[in-house]
Amino acid sequence: MSGTTLFLIDVQVSFHPGGSLAIPTADEDAERIAKLIKASINSNGSTIDRIVVSLDSHHKMHIAHPSFWVDGETGKNHPPPFTLISSSDIKERKWKPRDDLVASKKMKSYVDETVFSDSENDFQLAKYCEMYAQRLEEGGRFQLCIWPEHCIIGSPGHNVVEVIRNALDAWGEATGESIEWVHKGQNLLTEMYSALRAEIPVDASTSFNDNLMSYLRESGKLILCGQAMSHCVNFTVRDIVDYWPESERGNLCLLTDCASAVPGFEDAADSFVSDMKAAGLTVCESRDISTLYGV
Repeated sequence: MSGTTLFLIDVQVSFHPGGSLAIPTADEDAERIAKLIKASINSNGSTIDRIVVSLDSHHKMHIAHPSFWVDGETGKNHPPPFTLISSSDIKERKWKPRDDLVASKKMKSYVDETVFSDSENDFQLAKYCEMYAQRLEEGGRFQLCIWPEHCIIGSPGHNVVEVIRNALDAWGEATGESIEWVHKGQNLLTEMYSALRAEIPVDASTSFNDNLMSYLRESGKLILCGQAMSHCVNFTVRDIVDYWPESERGNLCLLTDCASAVPGFEDAADSFVSDMKAAGLTVCESRDISTLYGV
């Protein structure tokens, strides 16, 4: 293992002020990330050897978006953003997947029965959604949360925020290297907070990404930041830590001033940072990274 890798998690327009799932301090985080990248550039290229960028990448009709669901009473009203939908809500038809999705034969293609097993022979979307929500609950980390539509593929919200995009371009020009892009969240029927796996894997593309983990393990030092500290940074880093030798976890660096919590989820972010300190990660601010890692 050698060299330094910077892993930017979901540094996208949707999560910045003016975006559909805006984090108030994300612009300041992005400025510090861009400054870090540009400061790494020197006459020999850069002290950052590799940059990985994950992109939350959703369709409009996603299981965690309002348009996917309607109320059971009228079949017309969508759940407001931040609604929690329980498995019992689905079983009792308080909320249900919209009828045209239920009728669509394409829905079955998003689930590989060898990955997500179901006792039913025939795929039924409503039953799947109930089982999915139940498995989330059994996992103990989440209920199904309906988010504002965000990071829709092909929309401006999917783009990397401009200040970081410019810094990435400067890094590529200086080094001749390309960014390693990682897309997550394309499957309509599961959520993917971690860049390495879905909360509930339903096919090969949402199962643990061994290739990405192997690529990250090539790093002597791995710097981690992005959006949001409470969610996608949180669970991406937890997955990395689970597969990183305990004796080498000091080589993982979490930048606390380059990531922020989704409003209302600050406690989750604080618990995550505390857990990472206890796990042996280097937890610091971007201004300290030069002294600690020579970046």
